[in-house]
Amino acid sequence: MLNCFTTEAGEDATTITVVTKSSFANWLKSQPNSIQSWIKASGYLGKAGKTLLLPPVEEGGSISVLLGVEDNRDIWSWGAAATELASGTYSIVGNIDQETAENAALGWALGSYRFTRYKNPNKNPPKLLIPEAAALPSVLNLVEAVYFARDLINTPSSEMGPGELAAAANDMAGRFDADCSVVLGDDLLRDDYPMIHAVGRASVRKPRLIDITWGKPKSPKITLVGKGVCFDTGGLDLKPSSGMLMMKKDMGGAAHVLALGQLIMANRLDIRLRILVPAVENSVSGDAFRPMDVLKTRAGFSVEVGNTDAEGRLVLGDALTEAVSENPDMIMDFATLTGAARVALGPDMAALFSNNDQLAANIEAAAEDCADPVWRLPLWQPYRRFLDSDVADINNAGQSRFAGAITAALFLKEFVSDHIPWAHFDIYGWNPAKRPGRPVGGEAMGLRAVYAMLAKKYKG
Repeated sequence: MLNCFTTEAGEDATTITVVTKSSFANWLKSQPNSIQSWIKASGYLGKAGKTLLLPPVEEGGSISVLLGVEDNRDIWSWGAAATELASGTYSIVGNIDQETAENAALGWALGSYRFTRYKNPNKNPPKLLIPEAAALPSVLNLVEAVYFARDLINTPSSEMGPGELAAAANDMAGRFDADCSVVLGDDLLRDDYPMIHAVGRASVRKPRLIDITWGKPKSPKITLVGKGVCFDTGGLDLKPSSGMLMMKKDMGGAAHVLALGQLIMANRLDIRLRILVPAVENSVSGDAFRPMDVLKTRAGFSVEVGNTDAEGRLVLGDALTEAVSENPDMIMDFATLTGAARVALGPDMAALFSNNDQLAANIEAAAEDCADPVWRLPLWQPYRRFLDSDVADINNAGQSRFAGAITAALFLKEFVSDHIPWAHFDIYGWNPAKRPGRPVGGEAMGLRAVYAMLAKKYKG
């Protein structure tokens, strides 16, 4: 049980009354004059995400809380309450349906998250009495997956290098009786993963490919691929210090697929799951790969290095080639790939690319239902010309600054067969400012949407 929940109310539990902006006026009319006066004096209008402490109605009574929400699908107002309310136990007034109960519990838990590896929180989180209508195991599994992704991203690169990421993956796999193997260092050349090796070879921390499999052999095969660049200096095309500052989060794609895999296994979806994570550190040394080098690929064609800071697509290329080799029913990759996606969509929304309209539509519908936004961008084939090379089959960066997120997705598309449904998520993986339910730091983007889409189709 997460420490933000309880199943025992106790006599000291503070009640929470939930109102919407539209229901607030009628609710207010039903209250004693003392409460009406208090609320009017406070200026409270029932706005979503806003809480108000109410005094006891009678002498010797207890205080209570008023919480404004958008509707029964609202998650983030509960996240705001968990952040703002004092330590203690809280219970929801009245009978609420399952959807409301589960969204309340989910939002409360997401708002209660703290990264405490190096610093103790200044207060204990308030505890919510789990409403009876909530399906607690499914909520807990979802919350633990999001926490897992956030924790991995928030951990500094000094303690989350390729080896530590592999250890976290192996530990997660072990908890669900999944198989986990690792191709390490120069064995990447032996096993034909030349681009993963090239990107990671300059670091003293050896590059590796993490490979997890789980599920029944005859179940539909879904393969997840996550960019695991544990720190990105930019390589010889070195980033400025401002660009390097948050590069501990450049393994955010790996964090997402590991967390999504954990959620799939915890809820035992009817899936034959495979997770591939190329885990590297893009460092600078005498052995670093260079601009204008030509790299071999697992797919058999050549890549000219237009920019060593466009390394994520290189390691993903080899991993996607391996993913395609088994002809799965679906491939999805997550990557903190381009700044261009952030310029286009900002920090809140995952950019979605797909070669399959039905898959994209299913993801978009799930994203809308669970308030986990994605926005589809086009795989505009004419822009493939921006990746042309005079000396190799393709350039990893090209010469144009136009359409950076699209050209990166088109580069990845070169490694994916058209007949396999594929979705690529270009994510930020970070909350730059505190919002209800979303503290500053690592964030899961599109994870809940993709899981909801999979669960609808493959629920065991």
